[in-house]
Amino acid sequence: MNDDFENASPEPDADAEESFAELFESYSTGMNENIQVGDRIRGRIISIGGSSVFVDTGTKVDGVVEKNELLDDDGQLSVTEGDELDLYVVAADESEIRLSKAISGIGGLNMLKDAWTERIPVEGKVVAAIKGGFHVEMIKRRAFCPISQMDVAYVEDPSVYVGQTLTFLIKRFEESGRNIVVSRREILQKELDESRKAFMAELQPDALLEGSVVRIVPFGAFVNLAPGVEGLVHISELSWSRLDTPDQAVKVGDRLQVKVLGIKAGEKPGTQKIALSVKQAMGDPWADAQQRVPVGAKMLGKVTRCANFGAFVELFPGIEGLVHISEMSYTRRVMRPEEIVSPGDEIMVMVKAFDLDRKRISLSIKDAEGDPWADVQETFKPGKTVQGRVEKKEGFGIFVNLAPGITGLLPKSKIAASDHAAQIEALKPGAALTVTVDSINVAERKISLGAGGGTDDQGWQEFAGGSSDALGSLGDQLKKALSRKKNGG
Repeated sequence: MNDDFENASPEPDADAEESFAELFESYSTGMNENIQVGDRIRGRIISIGGSSVFVDTGTKVDGVVEKNELLDDDGQLSVTEGDELDLYVVAADESEIRLSKAISGIGGLNMLKDAWTERIPVEGKVVAAIKGGFHVEMIKRRAFCPISQMDVAYVEDPSVYVGQTLTFLIKRFEESGRNIVVSRREILQKELDESRKAFMAELQPDALLEGSVVRIVPFGAFVNLAPGVEGLVHISELSWSRLDTPDQAVKVGDRLQVKVLGIKAGEKPGTQKIALSVKQAMGDPWADAQQRVPVGAKMLGKVTRCANFGAFVELFPGIEGLVHISEMSYTRRVMRPEEIVSPGDEIMVMVKAFDLDRKRISLSIKDAEGDPWADVQETFKPGKTVQGRVEKKEGFGIFVNLAPGITGLLPKSKIAASDHAAQIEALKPGAALTVTVDSINVAERKISLGAGGGTDDQGWQEFAGGSSDALGSLGDQLKKALSRKKNGG
């Protein structure tokens, strides 16, 4: 029996021992055994007791934080099991790790001294703004925070901090606690550095992000992407439109979607420069331009610049077309685009042609205004007598302007056949002249005219440079000329 019993007794299983060792090693792997007083750690709540909350510290020793520290303003516990907390190590040994949001409320001078020695954050209430900084009360003791140490940014209005309970590091502890100097900036800077490091570790070129404009400089705008992280949008990347200054596109405080163009090392060690683009985050405006700018459409655009051959007009941000100088007016001969438009003008144009491959759009101002020849046959029917003005005189006849953009020719032969030939020949450009419409050729934009009732009194006066009383009729002038000849004049 004894032999059977002895034979039945299990021998130690080497495999089992090995498995246990592996299990223990697995449990220990990744544990941070270097936790020290003053460290800030992130831990997950594993249990909530009557007066304490137990936190997984990432070591073989769990952390303990007083439950009272985690109550909200109504005295209710603000956390549950599984939540993660950021806490500070205020005491640590082999059996226990004491944690705290920050030293506050309870304790005395020795606790403040320990907090200074171990660099443990302490809660303090900003009581008043004084010369050069703030009066801060912590654990019934008065401390001084220099204004430069209250925040990472420049403090413009000290009063906004008064009355707030904030977390500080004790930087100086002298004269048995009668001279305590604290800093909040160092805590904030450390948090910023950690946040920046985490953000930059994930940042990749071509990423689309959202940020806010924090400042504008002549060459672009700086955009805040995350706490402590800024990127630059060069002026050329702010808009598909042409800009003279960045503030034509953005202002401080604007929220923008941006695309990361590149990341490179900064001039200072450990810093990085981030190049951003607003326009590339929008996409190529030419992608759907053909649908937005159909041929034949009349559109409102803005003149961006003038050249010798015409004017460029922006229809949408990044989409420009050209109004050739020949497309500027039906009613006048244009020698320079500036005679009709100037940069910055908003004008109506018609889309004449669209070339997507070359990204070119041909525009017309005169077609947008309307072709005056469109209804010329209705307005100037053959046989109709109309009033016009001498536009210019040539050897073969006189060009007469009948309406804006409509000019006809009174041939030399028709003038000679008129009873008022001499009077008509004597007219200067701008003088009024009555003519008849003989024929119209719309295709060639030509109107042939005949002499009508001659000139009116105003036209003749303009030519002669005097009143009708002084000059009289053509017959009177002839009589005067004959009289002078007879008298030897």
